[in-house]
Amino acid sequence: MDSPNQSARRSPKAWAKKVGVAGALASSALLAGCSNGAPELGYLPAASKGATSHTDAYTALWTGGWIAALAVGAITWGLMLFCIVAYRRRKNDRGLPVQLQYNMPVEIMYTVIPIILVVGFFFHNMALFDETTNDKTPGEEKIEVVGKQWAWDFNYTSQDVHYAGVQVNLDGTEKPGEEAPTLYLPANTDLEIQLRSRDVIHSFWVPAFLEKRDMTPGRVETLHLKALKEGEYLGKCAELCGEFHSEMLFNVKVVSKDEYLAYTNELREQGNTGVLGEEFDRTHWYSNPYQKEGADK
Repeated sequence: MDSPNQSARRSPKAWAKKVGVAGALASSALLAGCSNGAPELGYLPAASKGATSHTDAYTALWTGGWIAALAVGAITWGLMLFCIVAYRRRKNDRGLPVQLQYNMPVEIMYTVIPIILVVGFFFHNMALFDETTNDKTPGEEKIEVVGKQWAWDFNYTSQDVHYAGVQVNLDGTEKPGEEAPTLYLPANTDLEIQLRSRDVIHSFWVPAFLEKRDMTPGRVETLHLKALKEGEYLGKCAELCGEFHSEMLFNVKVVSKDEYLAYTNELREQGNTGVLGEEFDRTHWYSNPYQKEGADK
């Protein structure tokens, strides 16, 4: 007959087996998220390097923050390990160790250093925020990006032409074969991009640009930047905005100024003149959008 202690002796093995299974599952989930498009700088997209006039500053803030955090972590872990090893219980120790309290210099140091780090990081962030967000440089080219359920309108204001995207109608019917809309940007040009919404809250996100801006009904967000590297980039809505939120994808194509003008002239020849203004907004009825007819603009 098994003794009562046998089950207790088996329990560590059982726990070890469970931990092993949990670790294997966690590793599988982690590896499943890997892809060939490996990030270049930490978790930042490889395409972000030199993509716009802002990305290098964002990257410097990101890497600097990580270096500071790792330095603080290394010092903290080192002190913890030192205390664990240096003050561990010895074989001949009897009773409780000497009880200490109120080491004022050490406690002041532990309070002042984190405050200095937090304040320094705050002002560094605010300086970058002011440099990138509050940039009032007049844009050589003005473009308006309008989010709507569930697509995008692009108004090339300076050229007085537009592109209307319709990926999914408001009645829920999809547009078969409809490609994601493409936002064309001229390279090495000061851009003033205005962001707004026709109905609910959306979010303009181009991962390679390291830019994400909310688009709130009734408000206009302005983004000043210069696209430096020609190429194609992916964009999406980063705010849950309804049933077909996942369809709100778009492409960004940074091209030469000549190619940009050729594209806008093509829109003009197609009859897409003028801009799609506030007359197409849905803010007065978006609480029940399916009752509106002819809302596939």
